[in-house]
Amino acid sequence: MRIERVEETLERIRREVERTPDGVLAFDGDGTLWSGDVGDDLFMALLEHGGVRPEARVALERLGARHGVESHPDAVTLAHALFKAFEAGRLPEKDTYEMMAWVFAGWHAEEMRGFALDVVARRGVAGRVHPEARRVVEWARGQGVDCYVVSASPRAVVEAAVREVGITPDFVVACTPKEAGGRLLTSVFEPVPYGPGKVNSLRLRTNRPLYAAFGDNVFDLELLAASRVPVAIRPKARLRDRAADLPALVQLRPEEA
Repeated sequence: MRIERVEETLERIRREVERTPDGVLAFDGDGTLWSGDVGDDLFMALLEHGGVRPEARVALERLGARHGVESHPDAVTLAHALFKAFEAGRLPEKDTYEMMAWVFAGWHAEEMRGFALDVVARRGVAGRVHPEARRVVEWARGQGVDCYVVSASPRAVVEAAVREVGITPDFVVACTPKEAGGRLLTSVFEPVPYGPGKVNSLRLRTNRPLYAAFGDNVFDLELLAASRVPVAIRPKARLRDRAADLPALVQLRPEEA
């Protein structure tokens, strides 16, 4: 995978803008726009807060039963065990990302959004933004090119995090729990923005041309392939191992803050 300077990538995107009007950029969030995982940050903060409510407990038990995770009378302990199963490869990634969104069942949607804003501030997401990613977003804003963020993390925390990059929550496509009467439920809207679901989720929001896409992991591959200029930002080993599947993929040269 060839390494490319930000200026080279922006020049290639600029040529696409000249060829085709009214296109967009799409970014993964965790690992791509910022280091670390804001979904993990939110989940762990919830467990530290002891905020798993009775509405989520039955769903946690059902998820554990499907994947051989022993039940526990304490919901927080059970949630920890499920996350450890995920880290050990025993809990599928998609199921885990869904759980991180619906584990707030019983919370009011506004309450979750406020909690997420606090987590983003306390976990220092502003200082974790990759400088090279910020440069691309700033260039796009200057050119009037909209930037979507397509993430499997919970919508509330992604909406909070993108503010640190200068992207508005209106352009977030993320894992979203369903609601009833203003309270969150133990289910999420499909498609979940994970793997092929990233492209499907984005296309439900916009059919505008996709000038470029940016990702860091193998489950961003379909989104990258759907773009005219596919770009890896600080790619994980799983994406590097699959880079040959997408010959046009380049890696953006990391920059210091």
